[in-house]
Amino acid sequence: MAEFQSKVSTWTSSPAQGAGTSVSTLRMDLGFVRSRLRVFMLLQLVLGLLVWALIADTPYHLYPAYGWVMFVAVFLWLVTIVLFNLYLFQLHMKLYKVPWPLVLMIFNIIAAMLYVTAFIACSAAVDLTYLKGTQPYNQRAVASFFACLVMVAYGVSAFFSYQDWRGVGSSAYNGYY
Repeated sequence: MAEFQSKVSTWTSSPAQGAGTSVSTLRMDLGFVRSRLRVFMLLQLVLGLLVWALIADTPYHLYPAYGWVMFVAVFLWLVTIVLFNLYLFQLHMKLYKVPWPLVLMIFNIIAAMLYVTAFIACSAAVDLTYLKGTQPYNQRAVASFFACLVMVAYGVSAFFSYQDWRGVGSSAYNGYY
């Protein structure tokens, strides 16, 4: 029995003792907060929200073109929210093997192309839906205008993310355009 007691340890510790070293806290990246990337992402989020909110407030399910516009607007809005949070809380740095400037450039190019198709579909279908001056007609016309603005915002972001990816524009690369 004495052998057994010498081999057994009754040492206990609280979970709080070792938790401080292994748990990392989420911190906001101040470099991202002051960057053009944040401004363009917020612009894309606000204008994209306006596009799909204006379309969703009308009976869009009767017209297939508006189904495409809704898909593009909602899908890209959600992906932009995910990317915004990745950059805001520096989570992209934890995935260091992913070439984030290249990923952001490809995303912005694809998003701009998708918004070109959504803008064309939305603009072409506005005149077919209702009489001019009615509320659904006006909402769809304004949604078409905001789709054009979002398309431009993604296009400009694609240009800046290309420059960031190539390292053009500054001698000190900071990762944000």
